[in-house]
Amino acid sequence: MARFIFITGGVVSSLGKGLMAASLAALLQARGYKVRIRKFDPYLNVDPGTMSPYQHGEVYVTDDGAETDLDLGHYERFTGVAARQSDNVTSGRVYRDIIERERRGDYLGATVQVIPHVTDAIKQFALADVDDLDFVLCEIGGTVGDIESLPFMEAIRQLRNELEPLQTLSVHVTLVPFIAAAGELKTKPTQHSVRELAALGIKPDLLLCRSEHPIPDSERNKIAQFCNVRAEAVIPALDAPSIYSVPLQYHEEGLDREVLRAFGISDAPDPDLSRWHDVTDRFFNPEGEVTIGVVGKYVGLQDAYKSLNEALIHGGLANKVRVNIRWLDAEMFEQGEEDLAAKLEPMHGILVPGGFGERGSEGKISSVRFARERGVPFFGICLGMQMACIEAARLAGHAAASSTEFGATEEPVVGIITEWMSEEGLQKREEGGDLGGTMRLGAYEAKLAGNSHVHSIYGSDSISERHRHRYEVNNAYREPMESTGLSFSGMSPDGLLPEIVERPEHPWFVGVQFHPELKSKPFDPHPLFADFIAAAVRQSRLV
Repeated sequence: MARFIFITGGVVSSLGKGLMAASLAALLQARGYKVRIRKFDPYLNVDPGTMSPYQHGEVYVTDDGAETDLDLGHYERFTGVAARQSDNVTSGRVYRDIIERERRGDYLGATVQVIPHVTDAIKQFALADVDDLDFVLCEIGGTVGDIESLPFMEAIRQLRNELEPLQTLSVHVTLVPFIAAAGELKTKPTQHSVRELAALGIKPDLLLCRSEHPIPDSERNKIAQFCNVRAEAVIPALDAPSIYSVPLQYHEEGLDREVLRAFGISDAPDPDLSRWHDVTDRFFNPEGEVTIGVVGKYVGLQDAYKSLNEALIHGGLANKVRVNIRWLDAEMFEQGEEDLAAKLEPMHGILVPGGFGERGSEGKISSVRFARERGVPFFGICLGMQMACIEAARLAGHAAASSTEFGATEEPVVGIITEWMSEEGLQKREEGGDLGGTMRLGAYEAKLAGNSHVHSIYGSDSISERHRHRYEVNNAYREPMESTGLSFSGMSPDGLLPEIVERPEHPWFVGVQFHPELKSKPFDPHPLFADFIAAAVRQSRLV
């Protein structure tokens, strides 16, 4: 029987519900339980696929091709459990499905309403595919009191009544601010937030209280008294020096113990937290450091590259070094070579990540050229690989080489893909069609050349990696690009779509069409990132 943990937040956003859910799941997993985490997002977009990174951070992609909330990245990184399309639902998706059913006549003439139709759809989502699980953690996006989240709150209330006793648990994440002028912590925001939740029919069983300062026992007792919970169920959540120390911190505060107690579980095995101790030891006790320059478009908001940021840290963990990331706006490299050299010469590695649109593209191409000419380790991801191919084509004499993503071009080294093969068969897209959900999304296989650098990194002839892109490198330009020393070391199984390029004579130069950062974990760093940081370590010894 699966047990359900519903996680809500109050007072303000960005309290860390996603990180809390991931950490709690990791602690339960460390005790031998099978877990899965789901995210309920109240916004009306069907998914975040068409949203600007500045609006919502990165779009996380699952193996089965879902474009999801970035919190699913936390879930995967902390548990190693691959997220699925069914693990993220939005109000937009719920309403779209209900309206489609209404148009088909599935409701047999009934009046379609929020209750029961919308709440029933939410409950079906929460209860789907849980037979083999011990715990299902469901995070509700937004804050208590938001108009958008009311149907989700109502669905939770109903589930808590409909499921068996001791089968559900409510965890409320709230804020205990420190007022500097008064020199004291304030519990009133937490009290009001719990009261707001109770007004919706949901009594929290545990309170996770975010604070910048330790919460004295007197204040914990006060919160417990006013919020109708046990004092032990008021769990302090202090700011942590690293997100990877959060599971250990929550365990020390008794979070997993109190969760099991609330479910009436007294015979749980002790947790094996050895891998988290190893991760934190590597993070806080590095044997060196390297500096990586990330030349991107959305560098003003690091959440736009959340998985990339974490994957670079994981590469550092694999090599026992600290990775200092310098976020560099690609547009500033379009002003002149002096700016380019001044910013990139101190770097031990250069990474050009994915992105959309023409802005900053010439700066990214200049960064590729700098890395190639100076022998600096280079890693191109998605658009970054395409920029490396355009740079190679220009080096081969195709001065007008560009991408059709940036407009009409005489030399379309990169062009829009309108059909490709997947496990479901031939996929087709119209060039002027909808943007949402129409890219090559999810896991696709690639075949690796046996004598290539990437083959030695992966140790395999075939790999599966996650994609999210609409444009592909044009195979018609392969020969001139290869004449410059660029090797096509990874191809789609049918040999039509370039997946990986590299420069064998370069210290480390790899471009990939997919997003390896989406599969990296602190206790299992992605091999490409581990090898890239190893190359950066070697570069650091040369400068």
